[in-house]
Amino acid sequence: MKFRLQTSFNLMLTLLLSWLCLGSGKIALHEIETAIIEKDYPTAKQLAEQFINTRPGLEPTQEASYYWGLSHLRLNEFSQARELFGRLIKQTKNQKLKDQAALGIIDSYSLEGNYPQALAQAEQLLHNSPNSEFLSLIYLKLGRANLKLAHWDTAREYLNKIVQGFPDSVEWHLARQLLEEKQYFAVQLGAFLDPDRAQSLTEELKARGEYAYIVETTDAQGQKFYRVRVGQLAGLKEAQDLMTRLAQLGYPTQIYP
Repeated sequence: MKFRLQTSFNLMLTLLLSWLCLGSGKIALHEIETAIIEKDYPTAKQLAEQFINTRPGLEPTQEASYYWGLSHLRLNEFSQARELFGRLIKQTKNQKLKDQAALGIIDSYSLEGNYPQALAQAEQLLHNSPNSEFLSLIYLKLGRANLKLAHWDTAREYLNKIVQGFPDSVEWHLARQLLEEKQYFAVQLGAFLDPDRAQSLTEELKARGEYAYIVETTDAQGQKFYRVRVGQLAGLKEAQDLMTRLAQLGYPTQIYP
């Protein structure tokens, strides 16, 4: 009986605190989520920090902490993102949040171009959470990191796990596309619906002396894209050097695969 009374008291206290927060004009969690959806990451970062500072110790702060880390990640503030994600992994008992934070750490290293560390973190996440609800996404992270390190066979193993085991996942179509990539690196400068625009950019690059070509792909909705790429390089370092040079000329660049 005493336990039930204490539980009821705790629930009433939580509800009262929530009501007081709303009544005092404090930030609501859905406001942070909205900013994330709208890709307004500076606002999301500010709101998440304010939310946490006004609700110390309450469970929703863990979700806000994830959004706070995600905002730093999207703003390319990688060390800050890793610090927040790492702290969340230690604090929360929510396995979903743990896995999401770990995926954020993997992305931070990938976006920095530190693919060995991204791979190590992805392997650790798979070991720690082999039944994660994000398993197909973990396989994709492992596949992509291995591709960047030219571990072609290992990458294909992970990508095939997605294709064979997760046909209804968001990652399925991307895994199929990556399996179709050749075993070399290229720098992509654009993906166009209009083949004439792709051809025009290709001719412009060729006039600069670049080995440019078009790769046709189809997205999950059946829409055809014409991707303009330069180079067929054996090593990632060569591709990174080419990407830097093309970026200095004003082109948007991305390394494939």
